Amino acid sequence: ERINQTVEIVKHTVDIEEKGVKLKLTIVDTPGFGDAVNNTECWKPITDYIDQQFEQYFRDESGLNRKNIQDNRVHCCLYFISPFGHGLRPVDVEFMKALHEKVNIVPLIAKADCLIPSEIRKLKERIREEIDKFGIKVYQFPECDSDEDEEFKQQDRELK
Repeated sequence: ERINQTVEIVKHTVDIEEKGVKLKLTIVDTPGFGDAVNNTECWKPITDYIDQQFEQYFRDESGLNRKNIQDNRVHCCLYFISPFGHGLRPVDVEFMKALHEKVNIVPLIAKADCLIPSEIRKLKERIREEIDKFGIKVYQFPECDSDEDEEFKQQDRELK
């Protein structure tokens, strides 16, 4: 008997303070995504969750008491890509296509430390080509200010 996929959305909230700026960071984890034998529309619980958060925020903004609104919208999706393949799987493409209009997607190669630098370079190139080929919009780091020091500019280029 086949085991059904379980995608339970788990929220972890952390309070961060840096240079006097307080920020509440919520990590939404989706363990089990894409692990089932039949992955037909396995991204649906995730897209539904994102839509629900936007709808709740809109309702709160439209209400009478707008002082203590909690922003639980999903602003960024860190999408982990398997390092043991030759690029994106069909489920990766479909998931990112379903989400790229709703949230910023940052593709990451999972467990990249198990690859040598040349393998990482090739895999990154392949993934970038496939992202362009399928018309998937991923987050683009903004240009750094021209008055930044050279070390910061170099760091910015490496991140991109």
